[in-house]
Amino acid sequence: MAIGPQREYLNRTVQGRAQAAEMDLGLRAYMQKVFGYMALGLTITGLVAFFTAQSETMLGLVFGTPLKWVVFLAPIGIAMLFGFKIHSMRASTAQLVFWIFSGVMGLSLASIFVVYTGESVARTFFIAAATFAGMALYGYTTKRDLSGLGSFLIMGVFGLLIAMVVNIFLASSALQFAISVVGVLVFTGLTAYDAQKIKEMYWEGDGAEVGTKKAVMGALNLYLDFINLFLFMLQFLGDRR
Repeated sequence: MAIGPQREYLNRTVQGRAQAAEMDLGLRAYMQKVFGYMALGLTITGLVAFFTAQSETMLGLVFGTPLKWVVFLAPIGIAMLFGFKIHSMRASTAQLVFWIFSGVMGLSLASIFVVYTGESVARTFFIAAATFAGMALYGYTTKRDLSGLGSFLIMGVFGLLIAMVVNIFLASSALQFAISVVGVLVFTGLTAYDAQKIKEMYWEGDGAEVGTKKAVMGALNLYLDFINLFLFMLQFLGDRR
């Protein structure tokens, strides 16, 4: 008498576990795509920055002419383009824009190889990478809702921008040090928050086209978290030439 309901229960249990396993594999593939895009973007940025720094001609062109304003402002414009147009872009276009963004960022960051020693740049990079990886893993695995923390940290980003503008006029080394420390803390926290947010975006479910655009946007957020974390660390860990 009870065999039928038990069999139905077992079938539902097996189906539920199979669906959960399928979703888990899909999530892993999605997150691998996000981090793959991010890693490739960072590679492009690093190579462009390094080889630009090795050429006096390129340094003079990028930083000694009005082109420097294009190089400095273009990443902001591209980031805004992503924010406003990502939904109407094709996935292939979003990827192309991300690669262009990574290359332009490389041009703007070439100066760090001139200002800081190569050893300190490499050392700071690995420290930032280890910190980033730990916080991204935490954000991916934690069951705690980080949305409240994320809102607080985003307000912290705006506070940092205001403080940096003020310090342009004050030129205070103490304030600059404080900005660097707070910047490290803010972007360390944002790494965990963005990793969790990217994971949650996957569960909303979409087609391959939208899924790729989500992966590119997620890669951009994590890319910016890492770059800012690295730059703020470099300000007090880097050895100037």
